[in-house]
Amino acid sequence: MEEHRNSKHFWRGALAGALTMFLVGALVLFGTKLGEKAAAGSEQGKTKVTAENDQKLENLKKLVDAKFLYADDIEEGTMQEGLYKGYIEALNDPYSVYYDEEQTQKLMESTQGEYSGIGVVMSQNIETKTITVVQVYTNSPAKEAGLEENDILYMVNGEKVAGRDLSDVVQDVRGEEGTQVELTVLRGESAQEVTLEVERRKIEVDTVVSEMKDEQVGYIRISEFDSVTYTQFEKAFEDLEAQGMKGLVVDLRANPGGNVDTVCKILDRILPEGTIVSTKDRDGKEMVMESDAEHQFTKPIAVLVDGNSASASEIFAGAIQDYELGPVVGTTTYGKGIVQTVYDLKDGTSLKLTTSEYFTPKGRNIHGKGIEPDVKVEYERDENNPSADNQLDAALKVVQDKI
Repeated sequence: MEEHRNSKHFWRGALAGALTMFLVGALVLFGTKLGEKAAAGSEQGKTKVTAENDQKLENLKKLVDAKFLYADDIEEGTMQEGLYKGYIEALNDPYSVYYDEEQTQKLMESTQGEYSGIGVVMSQNIETKTITVVQVYTNSPAKEAGLEENDILYMVNGEKVAGRDLSDVVQDVRGEEGTQVELTVLRGESAQEVTLEVERRKIEVDTVVSEMKDEQVGYIRISEFDSVTYTQFEKAFEDLEAQGMKGLVVDLRANPGGNVDTVCKILDRILPEGTIVSTKDRDGKEMVMESDAEHQFTKPIAVLVDGNSASASEIFAGAIQDYELGPVVGTTTYGKGIVQTVYDLKDGTSLKLTTSEYFTPKGRNIHGKGIEPDVKVEYERDENNPSADNQLDAALKVVQDKI
């Protein structure tokens, strides 16, 4: 990961996410910076490890070694990793996580927009721990095997996933290219049990799709803000401009977030000169990401969101809304306005820790609240025409009326 060189690029390599959202095989975070040394915290609220702690751990170890029924099956390394994980879990923050070597490696790989997996995005309900498929990539192994959006993951290779953390489940789903994984899902209102065999392959994430709609309104859907997304967006945007685009709809529904530097680079092509997003840590230190005056999109624009639009998606929607460039259409976004930093622990492991809040250009923190749409439109499924999209129709009409 590249270190930040100036205030314009302090989030180089940063990632964004929400709902503890994951690509299968790729963790998606918000506002993380990799490659930093773990810095000592301030004295206020500082935790301490005492001799009494050491003695208690030693006593626990002796009891386990002497009395635990399955003590012979225990691997010492697994116990040590469990200590680290438990320490961070005790913070009671769903976004702060300790990653072992394997998880850290996969995290690093995920920033490149390519991984070995099946090509889906999943989310986990923080309260119920239910894991849901929110997106299936076109031309992916998951799509070919018949996995569908809104499927609820029930088992992986015959093992139930209920109550497990999504990061652990992801490690089971992804794996070596060319191998198979068996997924059992619950589908539809009747919760029909469906079992699928899916081959793992190298997935180059296609994060941007685009087309020209009626009345020369360009349409760009961004499924996540990955390291490959800016180039894909730039190509889509330039193609639409070459076709005579008169207005634009950016669709961020079900977009969990992604690379923050990427979303800011995209917004730099759209916003006037000024603040894109800012952050503040617990000591009040602020950092600001800004757009310059080189580019600005002056044609009608609308941003389409829903309850699964989170973090980097909310940065995008919040900036467009604050600059009053166009309406936000759809339903209230997820509401994740805090930042995590990933610290390299220098032994192959890493720690993701919540470190600051972020704010829209007008200083709004949307954590726990989300962004309210300017034009509220609930999705209504048309049983006679499943491809119909009343939310997209509403966003297109808003733009078409301003052309």
